[in-house]
Amino acid sequence: MKEIKQIKIKKGMKINELIKEFKETGVGAKKLGEAADVLELMIKDKKCKKFLGIAGVLVPAGFKEIIMDLLEHINVLVITGANLTHDLINELGGKHYQGDENVDDKELNEKGLDRIYNVFLDNKSYIKLEEFFEKNFDKLKEAKNIREFLWKLGEISPKNTILRRCYEKKIPVFCPAIADSGIGLMIWGQLVKNKKINIDAFDDLREIINISWGSKKNGVIYINGGVPKNYIQQALQFSKGADYGLQITLAKIEDGGSSGAELKEGISWGKLNKNAKFVDLRCDSTIALPLIIAALKDRI
Repeated sequence: MKEIKQIKIKKGMKINELIKEFKETGVGAKKLGEAADVLELMIKDKKCKKFLGIAGVLVPAGFKEIIMDLLEHINVLVITGANLTHDLINELGGKHYQGDENVDDKELNEKGLDRIYNVFLDNKSYIKLEEFFEKNFDKLKEAKNIREFLWKLGEISPKNTILRRCYEKKIPVFCPAIADSGIGLMIWGQLVKNKKINIDAFDDLREIINISWGSKKNGVIYINGGVPKNYIQQALQFSKGADYGLQITLAKIEDGGSSGAELKEGISWGKLNKNAKFVDLRCDSTIALPLIIAALKDRI
């Protein structure tokens, strides 16, 4: 057994130094320290294909640049349509505002403000989004699957979007539930005008499974679970499983859902290698992820 260390915060201490100190403690801080180590190992392993799955509210809450940092190190992105939608809204001139979760939602509705916990969004932002898709629909309609659609969307998107970065770096982007988002609504809005688009939603599975099959090693980073996590998980089920794993979530284990399921549960499915290095971190991702990335900036 290793004795618990009583850590001391020093003036001018770097985040990386603090995270290393966390490893000498217990409970959640210890897990946070271990999470940084596992992600460092995963990123430095050049034989490893890194799959990043993102759900939750990172972009609306102000953490898009954290995702951009991760894009420098990952090979595959699976993300919710909501995060992509809010990213586009931001870069098209829309704004997200700090709010209060205790506000009267009826009053917000009357003012045309949408609430995401303590983040507000002017509903008029969707007008610019609709105009963007109206103007560019013809450039998107030739896409054969969702991954191809997202690269085409990235090609015409403003320069600082997640999709534009993925297009430029040729990182495959998958969004299996894209219809469940503002982007999905924008496309539907064009279809009701008798415009045509023919996308094979199942063809993406072939692509992501081929990536997992063709790699020597695989690593997974799951932020808030959701559809992105499960989509990566089922692709890995057809390979030898992930060799590295990091999950940050606040979802419960007990309800049996994918978002809260421990990574080690994946061993029974073949989604995680039985000898894998992995950490489950039960923490708010808007707190844990920036700390981990800040620590890694000193290490990598």
